[in-house]
Amino acid sequence: MRYRLTFVAGLLLGYVLGTRAGRERYEQLKKSARQIAENPAVRNTAESAAQQGREYAGRAFHAMSTKVGDRMPDSVAVRVRSLRERNTNGSGEDDWGTSNT
Repeated sequence: MRYRLTFVAGLLLGYVLGTRAGRERYEQLKKSARQIAENPAVRNTAESAAQQGREYAGRAFHAMSTKVGDRMPDSVAVRVRSLRERNTNGSGEDDWGTSNT
């Protein structure tokens, strides 16, 4: 999926840079992209996908931590514990300043 998105992004970039319509077409594409990005339905869908991704990541983390358990080196276990404690301090933000809600 990542490769398809990369390909499509490259295709769009090539079109925008190579188009003969020039600046007008670029401005039209930019306006359309902005309208799509600002659409409440698109924003809600993106937020839902992000929330679902966080849930799946949490489940995967829990499943792996129960399977790996004591086989993890102490240095890694300490780092994971410190990250868990830091993320459960109630701030609701990650290292990039984005909300986890």
